[in-house]
Amino acid sequence: MSLKTAADFKPEVLQLFDKYVHGLIPRREFLARAGQYAVAGVTAEGLLNALSPRFADAQEVQHSDPRIQARYVEYPSPKGYGTLRGYLVQPAGAKGRLPTVLVVHENRGLNPHIEDIARRLALDGFIAFAPDALFPLGGYPGDEDKARELFPKLDQTKSREDFIAAVAILKGLPQGNGKVGVTGFCYGGGISNFLATRIPDLAAAVPFYGGQPPLEDVAKIKAPLLVHYASDDERINAGWPKFEAALTAAGVKHQIYFYPDTLHGFNNNTTPRYQPAAAKLAWQRTVDFFRTHLKA
Repeated sequence: MSLKTAADFKPEVLQLFDKYVHGLIPRREFLARAGQYAVAGVTAEGLLNALSPRFADAQEVQHSDPRIQARYVEYPSPKGYGTLRGYLVQPAGAKGRLPTVLVVHENRGLNPHIEDIARRLALDGFIAFAPDALFPLGGYPGDEDKARELFPKLDQTKSREDFIAAVAILKGLPQGNGKVGVTGFCYGGGISNFLATRIPDLAAAVPFYGGQPPLEDVAKIKAPLLVHYASDDERINAGWPKFEAALTAAGVKHQIYFYPDTLHGFNNNTTPRYQPAAAKLAWQRTVDFFRTHLKA
């Protein structure tokens, strides 16, 4: 089965899938409601399978690629869950100290797609670290539905402290240059915004379609922001106008891009919501932004 595009699905099905992915409706409700849009012998289960990630087909950089060094590492996180585990990737044979980027996953933990994102950053010349928020619950379980069920069981106060600790770890890496940027997707985009409010010396933040931080915290942001939004993402975009007004009032340097004819998750090339042209442009802007702001 070839990877479909958003155009292969009715908008109502895509809206239901977005609600299901983000825990707003259970699997059973998705299947019951999506079934009314199934045609030509396609079942509701078939629709869900077609919309779900296909990691192997979409992988761009192999874990064993000789151009990178990739490994799983553990670090202490005394204010969080005690120990955090993540995927650390750097260019092979790099000379000198390199800029570092924290990569924050969606609401399913450290899945193969986010690991691939970290490897892409390494090929672009960064040290990338992608923690797994699900590590205290056994780690990413290898199944998106199981991961989605685990995620609400996390203590988000502890998880957020784990991500704060991850920034400090990157800042102190001997092979790093001391400059740390963060990027994240959906849940990770929200964490990117959160970290910008909590870490004064964060060098740059690039949230992809992430929830906005509390408006009263926006004035605490010192890092420049590059914000990516899908054009057709009512749930997330509803918070943007007040966020933009707060950023402007606080004098926070920020760039905002809305990508035409895109859905939430347009950068994720494992699902039909992927929009290649928008993803390519957003990624190039992200890399250029980090190169500008993470210089030693």
